[in-house]
Amino acid sequence: MQTNTTDRERTKDHPFGVAILGCGFVADFYMATLPHHPEIRVVGAFDTDAARLDAFSRHHPLRRFASVDEMLHDASVDIVLNLTNPKYHYATTRQCLDAGKHVYSEKPLAMTSVEAAELLRLADERGLLLVTAPCSLLSTTAQTMWKALRDGTIGRVRLVYANFDDGMVHRLRPDRWRSASGAPWPARDEYETGCTYEHAAYVLSWLAFFFGPARRVQAFASCQLPDKGVDTDAMAPDFSVGCIEYDGGIVARVTCSLLAPADKSIVIIGDEGVLYTKYVRDDFSPVYVRKTPPSRIAASIGSHLRRWQSRIESWLRFPYSANWSFHRRHRTGPRSSLRLSAVGKPVDFLLGVSEMIQSLREGRTCRLSPQLGLHMIELVETLQHPERFEARRTITSSFDPIPPRW
Repeated sequence: MQTNTTDRERTKDHPFGVAILGCGFVADFYMATLPHHPEIRVVGAFDTDAARLDAFSRHHPLRRFASVDEMLHDASVDIVLNLTNPKYHYATTRQCLDAGKHVYSEKPLAMTSVEAAELLRLADERGLLLVTAPCSLLSTTAQTMWKALRDGTIGRVRLVYANFDDGMVHRLRPDRWRSASGAPWPARDEYETGCTYEHAAYVLSWLAFFFGPARRVQAFASCQLPDKGVDTDAMAPDFSVGCIEYDGGIVARVTCSLLAPADKSIVIIGDEGVLYTKYVRDDFSPVYVRKTPPSRIAASIGSHLRRWQSRIESWLRFPYSANWSFHRRHRTGPRSSLRLSAVGKPVDFLLGVSEMIQSLREGRTCRLSPQLGLHMIELVETLQHPERFEARRTITSSFDPIPPRW
């Protein structure tokens, strides 16, 4: 992709103008970390819901564009941050690209890999950069895990367990959830889009960062709870599981659900140990290492201790159980000031937009490349809709290796 000369000539004293398209629940998370990004200047926002636009622009405050056309014809807008409903991502992103604007889209980039490929073609023809969330592979936690893998901390990787289970969200009274500016959590949109489309890329992008392009996928998906207390046109699968094959014989089991107890962990098993983090939605979640027992004797001691623990708990009728193993916390990389997008959500949603801007300034490939976004869609559509493809689908999209931040 060839970027415009004006993009490369911008300096730290000349931030990029960003317009927000869609002022729903997630928009406030992006605005929360804006003070930490002087390279970004939010010039205004637009939403088809006039009341929502008014509430959002009053809360932050921001200029209110009267229409999409007004926003796209504004010369101060360099990048459109597309936060519309996923089913509108293709049409709205295409409209922005046609107007000559770079686009950072919330996930998913589109609802099918065919649509996503069309957007990539258009962006390339126009010399524009098209990037999609999530950006958490840029986080301290993901970068720490990748450094540990490069250093051979657990030896050759064989297997990965990656989970994004949210628990039974419908029982948590999500109808009461509101963003900082008062936007309700879009339950209907979430249930119609599906948890796999909404969330799988959080772990899939990390696996892409660590192991490169996926080669084959075999998946299963179903809707286990068709009634979640919200009227929908069609309830998407609320459970999916897939086995994904990577080069080097690495296999990853990936699960997404709105049923299983909350678990957003990644566990990587190697010949010499296990590397894991418990919560991928925390940019600074600790990374742990558990080494494989060095000998049969050490393994036998651990096995005996676990058996005795079980017997003691049974004899004494303990109401709870505990795991007495000790795991070493792996040293992390550089830690910047904590950026909270919301209470209990230590995530910097603007980290991807910042990376996009830096790549435009430096004339280099963005770590969150358009090809990576297309690859995510091909994987996600296979996981959520395995019935549309052969039982063991060969993945055709690819992307260049993603360089680490440090």
